[in-house]
Amino acid sequence: MNDITAPAADHVTTVLRAGPDVASDDLVRLHTRLATVAERRGVLDVAYRTFDSPVGDLLLAATDTGLVRVAFPNQDHDAVLARLADTVSPRILHAAARLDDVARELDEYFTGRRRAFDLRLDLRLAHGFRREVLEQLPTIGYGRTASYTSAAAAAGRPRAVRAAATACALNPLPVVLPCHRVVRADGSLGRYVGGEPAKQTLLDLEAGPV
Repeated sequence: MNDITAPAADHVTTVLRAGPDVASDDLVRLHTRLATVAERRGVLDVAYRTFDSPVGDLLLAATDTGLVRVAFPNQDHDAVLARLADTVSPRILHAAARLDDVARELDEYFTGRRRAFDLRLDLRLAHGFRREVLEQLPTIGYGRTASYTSAAAAAGRPRAVRAAATACALNPLPVVLPCHRVVRADGSLGRYVGGEPAKQTLLDLEAGPV
């Protein structure tokens, strides 16, 4: 790591001496350089970026395996990153390039040009029955909804309705794994990790023009 960090430290010192206006631009370039080098040398375990969407700025994070986290603004992005550092790896860095495909597919989804995601996923943050529920969510078709009861049944435990609801509420990959399509048996929305307005926005988007 010395060949990465030592030149970086020297450059930061030079930048800071140059004044705040220069430092801002140069630090952005330095950060980009470090992210590129870290990615190339295999020392970047978690890359993240944000994505501007109709439901707010989404935090996206990915490992070498695939997309590991999507978080809404109300989830406190700093807290989410801290949790990823604790549970996945402290080698975490803002590095947008690894998430270019994710951002592209999300853009296609939010502009009505994509109905299903084709992304590599890292489901290490979900375990047991919760993971089984999440893996079944893509089978709920675009523009359709299913009840928590049917989500539980699809995961092999039809009586575990509350556990299925909890799996949806703790979904680490909302939007991509469409827990917004799971509603209560009476048709009401139910809880959603991004808040009820976000859930309604996603369902309205998939319903198309009225």
